[in-house]
Amino acid sequence: MSLDEVQDVRTPDAAATPDAPAASSKPGAWAALRPLLLRMHFYAGILIAPLLFLAAATGLLYAGSWQAEKILYADELTVARVGGSTAPLSAQLTAARATVPEGKVVAVWPAPDPEATTRVIMEVPGLEEGRTRTVFVDPYTAHVNGALTTEGDALPLRAWLSEFHSSLQLGEFGRNYSELAASWLWVVALGGLALWIGRRRSRKALLVLPDRAATGRRKTLSWHGAVGLWAVTGLVALSATGLTWSKYAGENIGQLQDGLGGATPSVSAALAPGSDTGSDAHAGHTMPDGTEMAATPPTADIGVDKAVAAARAAGVTHELRVTLPAKGNGYVIKEQDKQLPVHLDSVAVDPADGRIMDELRFADYPVLAKLTRFGIDLHMGKTLGLANQIALGALAVAVMFLVFWGYRMWWLRRPTKDRALSAGRAQPRGAWRKVPLTMLLPLAAATAVAGWFVPLLGISLVAFLAVDVLLGAVAARRAA
Repeated sequence: MSLDEVQDVRTPDAAATPDAPAASSKPGAWAALRPLLLRMHFYAGILIAPLLFLAAATGLLYAGSWQAEKILYADELTVARVGGSTAPLSAQLTAARATVPEGKVVAVWPAPDPEATTRVIMEVPGLEEGRTRTVFVDPYTAHVNGALTTEGDALPLRAWLSEFHSSLQLGEFGRNYSELAASWLWVVALGGLALWIGRRRSRKALLVLPDRAATGRRKTLSWHGAVGLWAVTGLVALSATGLTWSKYAGENIGQLQDGLGGATPSVSAALAPGSDTGSDAHAGHTMPDGTEMAATPPTADIGVDKAVAAARAAGVTHELRVTLPAKGNGYVIKEQDKQLPVHLDSVAVDPADGRIMDELRFADYPVLAKLTRFGIDLHMGKTLGLANQIALGALAVAVMFLVFWGYRMWWLRRPTKDRALSAGRAQPRGAWRKVPLTMLLPLAAATAVAGWFVPLLGISLVAFLAVDVLLGAVAARRAA
């Protein structure tokens, strides 16, 4: 998958034979299409590669943050000694309130394993939207181990690196960089795959392994293509899942998913009218997982311990996250064990009597909702735990090497006899004229649809074409 695979076709790989797979059935079509792919891949690589490198570098840091936060925040996350029995959740909430008296408890995440602490999530005045104050309580002694400002389940380090990866800490404007990178990643990856498979080579093994006998630019191209071939599936998956929560393409993907009946369902926790008399001072506030934050609770409340017991009796038992009652709502208790096999069932509990008002099983999710959930969690390094995070790190390193090799090939192709500073040239203009009309029209239509569905891809592509036309006009005038 080369960034700049443009080379003199008169000098193929040593001892090459005409065994290009893509050219065997329709040699005329591939011979016409290849120069167009080369030019697109060249310019996309040259102009988008810095963004891809940046996204890969920040993604590598994020992939490592899962293990780093376990070390950095070990005092908050783990208990000093595993006890024989745990204190009631109500007692743990009382300890947390005493530590942060200005905060309002909105949720509690019971300790998911014997060595872990309980997390008490609190809304505190002055925090940014989406951020909460989390108090870490020893479930055996109700001793508070510490408190941190968090975003969802991310502690400060991972929350900062997540924002750095998605926006470079530049806010909404910075999100354009990551969306632009994700918009082009699949184009560059699949285009490079086609070019690499379509090359002539002396041995089939050179399709999947670098050519150790090659030297210079051929050696670089060999490594670039082989590594790109191994990484292409992961790169396309990262691009697709990254676009799902992007600003512009993400909206289109969400609308398409909803239209196909694949929207992610949620449990209904609405109480019957008049069943509580609480204030709605916090109505409309939401937790990072999308559940409503607690306002003044209903008058009749069985308490968090009995609500959790009711949820466990209903089969909701793994890594619980409990949202306390809000105005007009009961308890929402969800599983959040996203490692395979996943446990993502949820129930709503009536705070008056502990009755299960509604339940939602992950097995009942629409297929598209399940795929979206799996894709996002794989992108974030959750589904397969440490193995997932290592794979993400390997993909990030692969992207950085692919960008480096691509620029190196560009540099090696420069005219060495020129005294002025120069660089490798792209495939000559006008390649599209050689593509058969029966192939060109569907290709143009598919490009238009992709550009509309992924707006930053379409806008940047139009900008590239405009600049290319302008440069072509200037070159033609100089030649004249």
